[in-house]
Amino acid sequence: MAPRANWKGFLRLSLVTCPVALYPATSDTEKVSFNQINRKTGHRIKYLKVDAETGDEVTSEDIVKGYKVDTDTYIEVTKDELDEIALDSTHTIDIDEFVPKTDIDNRYLIRPYYLVPDGKVGHDAYAVIRETIRSMDKVAIGRVVLTNREHIIALEPLESGLMGTLLRYPYEVRSETEYFDDIQDVKLTKDMLDLARHIVEKKSGAFEPELFEDHYETALIDLINKKRSGMPIAAKAAPKTGGNVINLMDALKKSIANEKDTAPAAKVAKEAKAKKPKKRVEGQREMLLPISGKGGKDAAAKAKDAPKKAADKPVRAPARAKKAG
Repeated sequence: MAPRANWKGFLRLSLVTCPVALYPATSDTEKVSFNQINRKTGHRIKYLKVDAETGDEVTSEDIVKGYKVDTDTYIEVTKDELDEIALDSTHTIDIDEFVPKTDIDNRYLIRPYYLVPDGKVGHDAYAVIRETIRSMDKVAIGRVVLTNREHIIALEPLESGLMGTLLRYPYEVRSETEYFDDIQDVKLTKDMLDLARHIVEKKSGAFEPELFEDHYETALIDLINKKRSGMPIAAKAAPKTGGNVINLMDALKKSIANEKDTAPAAKVAKEAKAKKPKKRVEGQREMLLPISGKGGKDAAAKAKDAPKKAADKPVRAPARAKKAG
């Protein structure tokens, strides 16, 4: 099923307008997630909305938003009142200015989206806006309303489309001053910096995110597979800790010695990936063993072989396009 757009409206640069749709560029749906269950019955926990004072359940139509003034006082705000102050740009991304990408502090970045033409019309206007931004080597700053709030969005070309990144407002970003004021001004010797640079050079490489492995996610899948197949869960051995090196120069020298004997993790992962046979995998869920009893004889046969499969460390699957929301 094709992803569902988070937002649909128009992209406007002065008098040039085209219909567009906004899709989330990232997803957490491939990660292993848990439900809370009753240990005694195995049933899923259900949450009810109740009055904090009376304990009575409250229906959705009786729930309104409230701004807390003090402990027991709230200012009620209804949906109609919120609709009244809705901004004119609710269904339009207005491009206000163009700025160099380097001007945008990374702390202001929230999350990326893909902005694509909506329907068969407007592709020419979309292309004009995209190529204008590309030719100027700048980022377009606009405004978009999502869930009743206006957000700043930075638009930049990405291959044949546009990527929009939501930005934080200044009041959402904390100043670094209160955190960095107590950092001591340390005098570093040239030898220390040279040794540190040598370590960095040994570890330098290209950014290849496909080589990254979420070790915790892999361990979760392995744990679930073992528990499903009835295998015993062995206690994790305590990690080995090295001696506490107090002298900074000693630490740098030992680090270089370790680097000579250790290949970079990315290089090891790349070589391991090259040796593995190509296998089509759809997503994270396929790494979990089938549920016994739901697939007849085939499921029973797979469940029988589960202990052997669970013993193998699962290979991380690439992200798959799923329903977004």
